[in-house]
Amino acid sequence: MVHVRSKSLAKLPDVVPLAKTKAVRVLIADSGPLQSQLLVRALRSRRDFQVSAVAQKTTALDAFLQSNSADVALLSGNDVPDFGLLRWLRISHPTIPTVLLADEDDRELVINALRAGARGIFLFTQDPFRMLCKCINCVSRGEIWLNNTQTHYIADALSEVPTLRVVNSSGRSLLTPREEQVVALVADGLTNRQVAGELGLSEHTIKKYLLRIFDKVGISSRVELVLYAMSHGSNRPAEWMPGKCLNRREAHPFSCKSVASASCRLSRGRLALGARESSL
Repeated sequence: MVHVRSKSLAKLPDVVPLAKTKAVRVLIADSGPLQSQLLVRALRSRRDFQVSAVAQKTTALDAFLQSNSADVALLSGNDVPDFGLLRWLRISHPTIPTVLLADEDDRELVINALRAGARGIFLFTQDPFRMLCKCINCVSRGEIWLNNTQTHYIADALSEVPTLRVVNSSGRSLLTPREEQVVALVADGLTNRQVAGELGLSEHTIKKYLLRIFDKVGISSRVELVLYAMSHGSNRPAEWMPGKCLNRREAHPFSCKSVASASCRLSRGRLALGARESSL
């Protein structure tokens, strides 16, 4: 062992006082009074939290936030979350991150909650209280709180694109599989050149496809096509082979798997998640 003597070290006090950490201000919006009281009591037992509670209504939240602030908002109490309330919080108070307290990992709930503005989803009935405390602290620092299952839901949603299915009076599809692929890529924001590169075709061929699609759908511009696809279409995995598909696969335009299909969708930077695994 090496001992180092220093006059400066000798002057240091034996005990260095620790810097006081600022308490995280937590706002609970809950439609169930009993659950709200229990949650408030549990969080107030922690010295690092300053807890307030209001009814889960826009008017109650607005009245509180007019004269107070919060570092994290917890939304709880409903079997079906109020996504409108989440959107209102994101737009009216963008500096206050919201955590949704959910009962289970439902795919649509997770995706819709994050789209509405939630910065974390905590499984209130499955994970221990200490993990909720960790979740609150993480979100207050600007992190996203998602478990592995929820992160996979988001990754899958990002790899899907809008598709358009136009049928005649007898229910027969009017668009060919290749035309549906073109619609999916145009709706995803790609130019004709980028669509051509994605499918391994010429830009002139893509223009011909678009003209045929416009004629079948009864529209005249790319903007109308995107809006039509979003309002009349559905989401499918963005999977296809560049270039021409084999005739056997022509009836299933999205079953031709491309190794780079999902990664190419995710690499476009639509969403950067600093996902936080709650099992840590």
